[in-house]
Amino acid sequence: MAKVKYYYDSEKLAYRKITPKKRKKFGFAALFIVASALFGFLSFVVLLNVPYFKTPNDRVQQREIENLRLNYSILNKKLEQLQVVADQMADRDNNLYRTYFNTTPITEEERKSGYKNNYVALQGYNNSELVIRTTKKVDVLSKELAIQSKSLDAILKLAEAKQDFLASIPAIQPVQNEKLRHVASGFGYRTDPFTKARKMHEGMDFTAKTGTPIFASGDGIVARADNSASGFGNHIVIRHGYGYESFYAHLSKYKCRAGQRVKRGDIIGYVGSTGRSEAPHLHYEVHKNGKVVNPLNFYYGSISAVEYVAISNAANQENQSLD
Repeated sequence: MAKVKYYYDSEKLAYRKITPKKRKKFGFAALFIVASALFGFLSFVVLLNVPYFKTPNDRVQQREIENLRLNYSILNKKLEQLQVVADQMADRDNNLYRTYFNTTPITEEERKSGYKNNYVALQGYNNSELVIRTTKKVDVLSKELAIQSKSLDAILKLAEAKQDFLASIPAIQPVQNEKLRHVASGFGYRTDPFTKARKMHEGMDFTAKTGTPIFASGDGIVARADNSASGFGNHIVIRHGYGYESFYAHLSKYKCRAGQRVKRGDIIGYVGSTGRSEAPHLHYEVHKNGKVVNPLNFYYGSISAVEYVAISNAANQENQSLD
């Protein structure tokens, strides 16, 4: 029941009932209806546009999208790592295998041309850029690997016809180096341990204990096993044929003699520190047609592509040599 209000009439000395005007009542009612409608409309707009009000399905979809983005990010990193390995394989293919067999190198444009695809079907989505970028990487890498596979098939056919040639190439590390920890200094300019001057280091130094076996890196004939070369102490020279020679220095003792025929992997001597040497190690060189070349380019017979990257990083550090 609505409350009844009264006022005191001082002229008639009596209380009179207050009767509200109908127009005023209607005005308040209309104002209330308009305000309620406006509030309801604004609430509807907010619910449509504010992301905090999501259905359970919306939340599930959002989590799935975030997981997909994370998986794509991880996939991109793995693709980048695979691309590094593929590039190393391509480098060895062109500069080692194809050089050996006098075969035309495969250009970088041929390897990285990718597929002719504008990826129209992947456009127009929220994450299109991420998906297209990843798909392009997969396509380019797939083509590179397909080209590399065909190249290796061709090299294999050439290799079968040149087994003697391949056996003669100095293609393994001359000391046991399974964990790749024995590379002390590589080919290139290094600091001389005695004069501290920067000079050309024409081989690779492998650290090892005195008496560690040294292996012939390829088939050939021992041309020299003496200490006639100044500064190298006891050393061995193997002539492999086809213009190749390998050189082993600072030995403690020999296990071969001049004129002896050796096979790749035969023990020819033992590590020492004779001659101009700072510590027990093997100084190893490879010569091609009378010129020194980087031995690192010839280790295809004993290490994988990934190991090649690791030993390359160690050998390319500009440090102090041991001789």
